[in-house]
Amino acid sequence: MSTGPIQQLLPHRVLLALMLSLLAVTAPHVLHLPPWLSTVLLVCGGWRYLAGSRGWRLPNRWLLLLLTVIGAAGVIAHYGTFIGRDAGVAMLCLMLGLKLLEMRTRRDTVVVLYLGYFLIVTQFLYSQNLLMAAWLLLTVWALTALLITVNRATTPDNWFPHAGPAATLLAQALPLMLVLFVLFPRIPGPLWGMPEDEARGVTGLSDSMTMGSISELSQSDAVAFRVEFDDEPPPPALRYWRGPVLPEYDGRTWRQAERPDDAPPATERLGGEVGYSVTLEPHNRNWIFALDLPVQISIPVSVSGEYALERRSAVRERIRYDVRSALNYRLDPMLRDADPENYLRVPDDHHPRTRALVDDWVSSIDDEEALVNQALNHFREQPFEYTLRPPRLDGDTVDQFLFDSQRGFCEHFAGAFAVMMRMADIPARVVTGYLGGEINPTGNYMIVRQSDAHAWVELWHEGQGWQRVDPTAWVSPDRIDLGLGGAVPEGDNPPALSRRTPSWGRTLALQWDALNAYWDRWVLAYGPDMQRRLMDRLGLGDWQRMILVLTGLMLLSLALLAVLILWRRPARPPDPVQQDWLRFCKRMADAGLPRGVSEGPRDYADRLIRERPDLAAQIDAIARLYLHLRYTERGSTQQAQALRTQIARFRPRTQRTQT
Repeated sequence: MSTGPIQQLLPHRVLLALMLSLLAVTAPHVLHLPPWLSTVLLVCGGWRYLAGSRGWRLPNRWLLLLLTVIGAAGVIAHYGTFIGRDAGVAMLCLMLGLKLLEMRTRRDTVVVLYLGYFLIVTQFLYSQNLLMAAWLLLTVWALTALLITVNRATTPDNWFPHAGPAATLLAQALPLMLVLFVLFPRIPGPLWGMPEDEARGVTGLSDSMTMGSISELSQSDAVAFRVEFDDEPPPPALRYWRGPVLPEYDGRTWRQAERPDDAPPATERLGGEVGYSVTLEPHNRNWIFALDLPVQISIPVSVSGEYALERRSAVRERIRYDVRSALNYRLDPMLRDADPENYLRVPDDHHPRTRALVDDWVSSIDDEEALVNQALNHFREQPFEYTLRPPRLDGDTVDQFLFDSQRGFCEHFAGAFAVMMRMADIPARVVTGYLGGEINPTGNYMIVRQSDAHAWVELWHEGQGWQRVDPTAWVSPDRIDLGLGGAVPEGDNPPALSRRTPSWGRTLALQWDALNAYWDRWVLAYGPDMQRRLMDRLGLGDWQRMILVLTGLMLLSLALLAVLILWRRPARPPDPVQQDWLRFCKRMADAGLPRGVSEGPRDYADRLIRERPDLAAQIDAIARLYLHLRYTERGSTQQAQALRTQIARFRPRTQRTQT
């Protein structure tokens, strides 16, 4: 393999552009790589740049082999495996850094560029947001321009003249990309993901609730889902986004019922329906969120016995679905549960002070509605405080909250209220989900954030069914109208975007969210369900017809692209080196010695030397220089100019035939 001077392989500007482009490719991965590996990448890149700009020597192969073994051992020691997303990306970064240290030929440079393309793809395993996609598109453009540059017969001194052709290539690929994106059959699951990542939790509600769990979730500004209403959105008091329902209680934790085969309860619509579309962020759970009470939904879901919507598989990718909800309804008016005691169960040895308080109420009040109001007025009249920073409760959590701390978040009030209602023989269960949402005027849609996570209670009354009661609203009415940021004390430091104070920064954040909303809706949320609905509208419901149309559109796109290229393609200037050689061949042909059709440059030069020994030195010098420029990777612009000068001075005369 060639070991010639590095400067002859890549001119300084091209080498600098290559190093900066690879830095841009690997920069996002620094967040996921161990610090020692990021350092290795920087050292390798700096070493290779100095080798090209200052003539430093590159390491020998035995040293590269040793570094490869040490680096691979480091990856295994850090991740415990070679398999998986993180370990695989780390190995790819290590190989890129070490490949830079053996980049001596054009082939090595092309391999380095291909490794850069692979690293661009792997970044989508971590993030698919709009800003990252734009950044990676710029890196693809830069690598493509460099790929064109290094594949020239003589590497130019600058890569930038090839930036335009690189952009043209990307634009020409756009039609095929769109056809494949829309029509290629989607499979369930995230478009970008690894099997090992499917079990990893992401921010969202849980299938259980203990005092303090939702207050931790509400510290996040992350988007839970976005909603577009068909008409005007409902008032804030009706924006309860129903999620997991928790009827099981063990004295400390509320949990979902383990009854997967339960049929949905009876419902009765009483008017006030609203239609909307939801773009749900992945939360790695099965449940789907909708306003009370969802009666129609566009994706396949099951309705549990507690009237919670669930998918068969966990939501590990963005999904979009249309819903119609009844805002005024009766839910399960006959309590179809075979065991009503499920909603009255409280462990006998728990919450003695709370039980004594409720027994005192029951002894003097014999009306259910009056008992409910008594409990709610207790929250209003006593010095309870709604806060994101409730004290830790280590013992009997309900008794400590109601009689000692009296400081809590929504799960404290909902859990304690449900316990009191059960002690009063009123069936009760806890419902978790989200309350509220912020209208984004830029995109005319609603943003529901993790900070909007909430818990409330449903009570069952004979003939009326399950009815929502939110004890938090009796302690902090602002929670409904102003959201979390307007309800908690100033010292609680809620997430920045939960405080809806107008400012230029907030306006900018909402505008940026609107851009991301379009990206999420039309790109990231385009999964099997959305594709199926689109294909049904286009009359391509069965997959055979869809594949046929996909194939036809791809062929049509390729044909149109070929026509466009041929029509707009300018006359391609010949390679300067090849053009000079052809000029030399023409002069020899004029001198009576034309080149044979199948005669290669070396064979032709040897024949010319035999037949024109008087020109042997000139012919041999021209042929050697041409072969060096044409078929090796060390040619320079100075050598190309030397070839042109020699041919310009070469003036053979026709040799006279002696008689």
